[in-house]
Amino acid sequence: MAQPSPDSGLQSIPALLKRNATEFGSKAANREKEFGIWQSWTWKEAEYEIEQLALGLINMGVNEGDFIAIIGRNRPSLYWSMVATQMVGAIPVPLYQDAVAEEMKYVLGHCGARFIIAGDQEQVDKVIEIQDDLHQFEHMIYLDPRGMRKYDHSRLHEFSHVQEQGHAARDELTPEMIRRREKLTYDSTCVMLYTSGTTGKPKGVVLSNRNIIESAKSSSEFDDLREGDEVLAYLPMAWVGDFIFSIGQAYWTGFCVNCPESAETLRTDLREIGPTYYFAPPRVFEGLLTQVMIRMEDAGTLKRRMFHHFMDHAKKVGPSILDGKPVGAWDRFKYALGNVLVYGPLKDSLGFGRVRVGYTAGEAIGPEIFDFYRSLGINLKQLYGQTEASVFITVQPDGEVRADTVGVPAPGVELKIAESGEVFYRSPGAFEEYYKNPESTADTKDPEGWVATGDAGFIEPSSGHLRIIDRAKDVGKMADGSLFAPKYVENKLKFFPNVLEAVLFGAGKDRCVAFINIDLTAVGNWAERNNIAYASYQELAGHPQVLDTIQSHVEEVNASVAEDEMLSGCQIHRFLVLHKELDADDGEMTRTRKVRRRIVEEKFDDLISALYEGKAEQYTETEVTYEDGRKGSIKATLALRDAKVVPISAKVAAE
Repeated sequence: MAQPSPDSGLQSIPALLKRNATEFGSKAANREKEFGIWQSWTWKEAEYEIEQLALGLINMGVNEGDFIAIIGRNRPSLYWSMVATQMVGAIPVPLYQDAVAEEMKYVLGHCGARFIIAGDQEQVDKVIEIQDDLHQFEHMIYLDPRGMRKYDHSRLHEFSHVQEQGHAARDELTPEMIRRREKLTYDSTCVMLYTSGTTGKPKGVVLSNRNIIESAKSSSEFDDLREGDEVLAYLPMAWVGDFIFSIGQAYWTGFCVNCPESAETLRTDLREIGPTYYFAPPRVFEGLLTQVMIRMEDAGTLKRRMFHHFMDHAKKVGPSILDGKPVGAWDRFKYALGNVLVYGPLKDSLGFGRVRVGYTAGEAIGPEIFDFYRSLGINLKQLYGQTEASVFITVQPDGEVRADTVGVPAPGVELKIAESGEVFYRSPGAFEEYYKNPESTADTKDPEGWVATGDAGFIEPSSGHLRIIDRAKDVGKMADGSLFAPKYVENKLKFFPNVLEAVLFGAGKDRCVAFINIDLTAVGNWAERNNIAYASYQELAGHPQVLDTIQSHVEEVNASVAEDEMLSGCQIHRFLVLHKELDADDGEMTRTRKVRRRIVEEKFDDLISALYEGKAEQYTETEVTYEDGRKGSIKATLALRDAKVVPISAKVAAE
């Protein structure tokens, strides 16, 4: 498809919509599975739905510059809502659907949203709970009418009714809609996305049409994304990655965005769609691999042996075949046979049979996990990005894909490393500002356009690849002056399927200690295979055999960390397995599952002190939030364990 450049008039998402509806209007733009059946909308049909909603919004009194909050799971109608919002000159602000009412209150109040578009009754109820504190809020539109019949509809409006009212007033309002749409430029705000807020209140990141379209254009060309590609939209709509993939790139290239029926049917829906372009954070790839290995443990002897035999071969030659490197004829034949017997069926069962380009980002992915997928022939790559960059800072070109780096600067991006080791970038995707926060904007983005990432890293002189060490604010010094980089060690621990999360402490101390969350799926399956009964996460987490297994993982990581001269002081001397999973509802993680390190440190201060005091066990009580919002507490006596470390002096002597 010939893609006109933005200077030919394609300076907004609504302008791209108009182009798509004209040039390939009969091709699928969106699909959604509902009641077990896939429904499709062409680009022409999507344009119609969006325009009727845009007319309805004008009819309701939406002004240019208004903020419209959008809350719910991935659905075509909510994606259309974002584009309709842009079409009338307003600014969409997607929120995390799993956020509790109190979290929503801050964002809705901060942006001053006059209008809210909510997916269903659950989201409507959250807004109603806090609406008295939202002084600028006027009207809410809901998508799913189930359960809404007896609500007070003085400020509530059904989505389809708003469209119908817009359609009824089309003759009167269409000229105004066209005027607003044509008024949009590259400098107009495209979307405002809130950061996850690991260290404080979330910040509203203002992204312009230039930011989104230039990032979508360059990344689509980099990976040769096409109008025939298929993606599955299942990640939070409030996350910048989903906005770029499901709006930016989709509208630039014209590919189809598919929305699953629910989180429970996601795996089935993934297999049915068979996306050609796929993104997932490392935890998704780790979870899928854990499930594969669990299934293999439960399989018959012959099937298990065949799987391991061909997977061993795939690990040796698969990545080389994928990268087009020379591989012997016999190895190629054996790999092709493995593809028929193992790799192909496995990819199909995972829903990855057609993936042409796959990405992971957000956290480091374990080399073994990364190599596993690439050995199957899946072109999985890493990227490094952030909300403020419209996602893309670095990418991995085909043939230069490595597990230990995040690649080279993305097209149009410049990189530099400050004396402190912090990574800075400058790009067309760099955000305009933090909304109502000029101080943070000035701290993050200088007058020349250089943006501070907050991450510490370095560029390899030989390859030009960027390597990220840790969050700059988390990199510190041990008591003896050696480097403390917690994320480096935590990621090594999380490479084990049994470990879901890890938090390392040690800045300013003479040794490091750690909290660990077990992966309930992986450890629970092990318990079932070994006839070990358990009634809760807490009971399984405290089982002596589980603690023995985690200790072996910790000691294996210590041996690996000891090999790194700079970071050998970060070995874990003592650890415990927490009695509860770290949870966003309890404030311990962000909605994107990043640990709020300072909050965890304050909340479990008694456990950290016990680890440093050398205690063998510690009683603790922890407040928790249940799904319905009620508060409760968990009481537990935790076992605190010592782990074997590699003496640094002995290591140096051996060298």
